[in-house]
Amino acid sequence: MTVHSGTGVRVIGLISGTSIDGIDVAAAELRADGDTVVLSPLGQLEVPYPETLRDALLAALPPNSCDAEQLTKLDTLVGQAFAEAAARGVEELAGGEADVVASLGQTVFHWVEDGTARGTLQLGNPAWIAERTGLPVVADLRVRDVAAGGHGAPLAGTMDALWLREMAALGPVAALNIGGIANITVVPADGAVLAYDTGPGNALMDIAAHRATGRRADIDGALALRGTVRPDLLAKLLLDPYYAAAPPKSTGKELFHGAYLDAALDGLPPVGAEDLLATLTELTAVTIAAECRRHDIATLIVSGGGADNPALMAALTRNLPGTALKTSDDHGLPRAGKEAYLTILLGWLTWSGVPGNLPSATGARGHRLLGSITPGAGPLRLPAPHTSTVTRLRVAAKTGER
Repeated sequence: MTVHSGTGVRVIGLISGTSIDGIDVAAAELRADGDTVVLSPLGQLEVPYPETLRDALLAALPPNSCDAEQLTKLDTLVGQAFAEAAARGVEELAGGEADVVASLGQTVFHWVEDGTARGTLQLGNPAWIAERTGLPVVADLRVRDVAAGGHGAPLAGTMDALWLREMAALGPVAALNIGGIANITVVPADGAVLAYDTGPGNALMDIAAHRATGRRADIDGALALRGTVRPDLLAKLLLDPYYAAAPPKSTGKELFHGAYLDAALDGLPPVGAEDLLATLTELTAVTIAAECRRHDIATLIVSGGGADNPALMAALTRNLPGTALKTSDDHGLPRAGKEAYLTILLGWLTWSGVPGNLPSATGARGHRLLGSITPGAGPLRLPAPHTSTVTRLRVAAKTGER
């Protein structure tokens, strides 16, 4: 298979975000047209984790302990779940035909010390995906960037820099993804693109909602909308040094977890569930808005689960009165599937011999080819490397959706 102008590669993308709700699956056909990658979405779907697997993954996250036996079992079970999700993607989205699978796996730990990323671990061994689908798999996409001195996250900057370049000519634009952790990509009219984690997205809200209702999240922001922000708690939360740290930077649930929330509540007058959700929602909005103001963002394009939370979107609107808020759907990428399409792009870049990291965003020493490739049922035949510098991404009209 040769990648060149006019020839498309059909890719299945897989990722499970920091909320650990399930596996996002997308399919797309990509082709190179000079310096532009043309991505034609074929559709996306979400495959929920079995409840027992989700519970086991959550139990393995910091500050809980997790031994080698647990990690081995989880790596296998997540790999098998990803394999079934990939098979569904091939059959239900790609018409039974695909060339390669790309997987960002399930992040369970992101090791950062003194502002430097030391390592990162994603579960879901790609051998299970290759065995189930017979397709080659591009996986383990973060570690090479970390080895090169970067944070390995957020890799969304790669897609956003290509996708939003032309829009940035009209004024500074940013893409915001709100999963368990919120990350932002700042694309200026000229100059270096920045991408980094702003802090918690849904992570702390989900913990508080589960404690109050037993549900995984504050559905439709219902609790937050009935509550009142507690200034004392908000002020205490905003003292975390992460917010003042300069990018590039990254974080995760190894910092923003249940014990972290308990420590913030300690010593304060009791905070009811509704007021707690209102305050945590405001925390996410305030910390995102501060970064947007720092970069004079004219347009903010939102994706991820947080885009479906009316309370959070209202808080963002209130904190960013001079910024136009849109969703990625407005520009051709469904907000629920944007990270899966990001995975597809990263997989295509590696498959085509093109570096997939953005040093100005991750802090790496330079551009690197990302990931490792697990062969499928037959011999591994890579396409000829794409020789043009890729500077743009164009999202073509969607040819199908589920």
